[in-house]
Amino acid sequence: MISLTRDECRVLGVLVEKALTTPGQYPLTLNSLVLGCNQKNNREPVTNLGEERVYDAVDALRKKGLVREAMLSGSRVSKFRHVARETLGVTTEELVILTELLLRGPQAIGEIRGHASRMHPLESIESAQSLVDGLMRRPDPAGPMVKEIPPLPGQRAKRYVQLFCPDLHPLDHAPRGSAASTEDDEPARAGAHEAAGELAARVALLEGEIDSLKVAIRKLAASMGEADPLD
Repeated sequence: MISLTRDECRVLGVLVEKALTTPGQYPLTLNSLVLGCNQKNNREPVTNLGEERVYDAVDALRKKGLVREAMLSGSRVSKFRHVARETLGVTTEELVILTELLLRGPQAIGEIRGHASRMHPLESIESAQSLVDGLMRRPDPAGPMVKEIPPLPGQRAKRYVQLFCPDLHPLDHAPRGSAASTEDDEPARAGAHEAAGELAARVALLEGEIDSLKVAIRKLAASMGEADPLD
């Protein structure tokens, strides 16, 4: 199976997320990738990656066949897109589950379903569980991409973690803002997560629009021979 570093996990997760939540702003420039990596919502942990680290991660992901540079007519800056679905041999539903685990860390199935649905709908808890089970039973040569880990202390819900970078997140506490589910109140919690997912999608759309405005401002300044006003 492909092994990833922490920075590579964050960059790949952002590319998949933005492709699905803000398709109008995709593929991403390096600047947009940096902003996506360091945003505060839907991230665990929150990071402060610079352009050099993000570019190094992009370069490494290109060598691993997970990212490509997008050649767009009329574009003056490099843009990047993921090819994770093809390289990993997964469906879109499986990919958003993996992305959620890369960006936020270990979660119970209700949390996974609620959070990942902001990128692509997962019909039910049962369908999400079936997808996770499939990712845990992936045959060689890729092998399993997810494994089950024990519930948090005082909880009963099984949790799941990605295997591309096993030490990416600590396994002994829940991500910020999560509500570790119990068997009795799983449907209610899932509904709450779906509502939170809708809000997160709206926030992501606004962030994409802000990125677009910044690009337009920089182009206008450049056409007038002015320095970048956003530096």
